[in-house]
Amino acid sequence: MFDPRMVPVAGLDTHLPAVSIEALSADALRRRFAAAPVWSPELIAEPAFSNRMPSQASVLVPLVMRESLTVLLTHRTSHLSSHSGQVAFPGGKADPEDADAIATALREAQEEVGLSSSHVEVLGTMPTYTTGSAFVVTPVVALVSEQMVIEPNPNEVAQVFEVPLQFLMNPANHRRYCVQWEGNAREWLSMPYHDGHMEHFIWGATAGMLRNLYRFLQAQ
Repeated sequence: MFDPRMVPVAGLDTHLPAVSIEALSADALRRRFAAAPVWSPELIAEPAFSNRMPSQASVLVPLVMRESLTVLLTHRTSHLSSHSGQVAFPGGKADPEDADAIATALREAQEEVGLSSSHVEVLGTMPTYTTGSAFVVTPVVALVSEQMVIEPNPNEVAQVFEVPLQFLMNPANHRRYCVQWEGNAREWLSMPYHDGHMEHFIWGATAGMLRNLYRFLQAQ
């Protein structure tokens, strides 16, 4: 299997400014989403490696309201059919019963990690991100009460962890990669985070959507 950890780092984005601490407060994020600037996402799609028809999906980008905001992420279990073992946001495919992308994200977060919508304040959505496996993903950004109760579904989630939002919104922590894969150049980002016990290798679609959040928060 392809292991992105084995690919040499092509560069770091230390030349880009970090999002200021003041812009990462809950109130600042509420204001930003309420009066969003004109901006364009940096990353919108990955090279396709699946021939199946595209599927609509949503993820919740849960910003936990601790003293400094954190991002709640999961390690997917190794037996899942897509993106197994990877770091991911809670989320998945849209169901016909879902009213919209936000409903999909909230339902999936409840199913995957037991996060009740009563603890979630949706701020807004980001532009879709199309994965190489043909999921057209809508990121739903939300503030989450630190009083939340997390109960991971062991069939889908191997681990739940949190990463400081400030760490993820600093491009000095964004690593770039480029390899030749099946005759084409494949590029991606990673944002490895070590919590003092283990490294969480955030890459691929999850890193791409976080990079777009960075661009949104930096837009003038």
